[in-house]
Amino acid sequence: MAESGREQPGIPCGFGAEQGKELVVNSAVATLWSEPGGNRPLDEMSTAAVVDIRSWTAGMTIQDKLWLVGKLETQALYGQRVKVIDTAGDWVKVIVSEQPTSRNEEGYPGWMPLRQLTDSEAAFIPKACPQAVVKAITAFLYDAPAADRPFLELSFNTRLPIVEEIGAYYVVQTPGDGEKYLPKTEAMLAGGNEATVNPTGEHLVDTANLFLGLPYLWAGVSAFGFDCSGFTYSLYGFHGIGIPRDASDQSKSGTAVRRSELRQGDLMFFAYDNGKGKVHHVGMYAGNGQMIHSPKTESSIELTPIDTPYFVKEYAGARRYLPDD
Repeated sequence: MAESGREQPGIPCGFGAEQGKELVVNSAVATLWSEPGGNRPLDEMSTAAVVDIRSWTAGMTIQDKLWLVGKLETQALYGQRVKVIDTAGDWVKVIVSEQPTSRNEEGYPGWMPLRQLTDSEAAFIPKACPQAVVKAITAFLYDAPAADRPFLELSFNTRLPIVEEIGAYYVVQTPGDGEKYLPKTEAMLAGGNEATVNPTGEHLVDTANLFLGLPYLWAGVSAFGFDCSGFTYSLYGFHGIGIPRDASDQSKSGTAVRRSELRQGDLMFFAYDNGKGKVHHVGMYAGNGQMIHSPKTESSIELTPIDTPYFVKEYAGARRYLPDD
């Protein structure tokens, strides 16, 4: 669904994108590209100021999605801060500091349209303030309690500052559109329950199971489509544990685990050259001899036996990011 309650925003007077400046994502999902202006006409739903990520992903054929491989870098969610490191016309190259990567010590780099960002003073509420995090697959923001018309559809793991609580709603501060209402049934206080304070492998797997059947999207870190490492990165991030953005980096962090000692929530890695080459895939051990993962463009998030011959052949080790009991 498009951002149905939003009007096309204009660039505020004095809005700039100088190198080193911090800005805030003002679209439900911002897609970062490897080159400025590298999108096709059919990608305009993802590059407009008012995005329609659901229609964009649903409207693409498998071949359309395969074209994106190598052309997209990652995504950032509504309200996330980014740092400008380069400009090209109405596009900016930014760093997503919340996504660790070996490619840049400050965070994940990529190009995005300037029109999807804001430098509104309201967007820079201190990070220490209480935040509501979307726990549903997607959730709607509303202009008022019990409103019929939603303002914006948010992805799982979107975080916004809480201004106050009114009945069944969190009143949250948006980056550029004032205060809005987020139903408590679809969100929670970040760090406000056992699953995010002391997460277990079972917690991670339960959350992962919400997304079974969701189609794969290269570079995706939203509930409109994940890639393999975007899925594991987002699951851990939701539960309060920061891990690297990409599978190759994830395979070098955490604690090494023997295959015979796998626990729920452990990450399993797969590499070219019979598991001895470059890591190209990651899944999460789900227990009972299965892993949950976002496999490839032609597929959707699924549970797969870990003794599947292809995955046995390319197995490259496992890592644990949860503390041992």
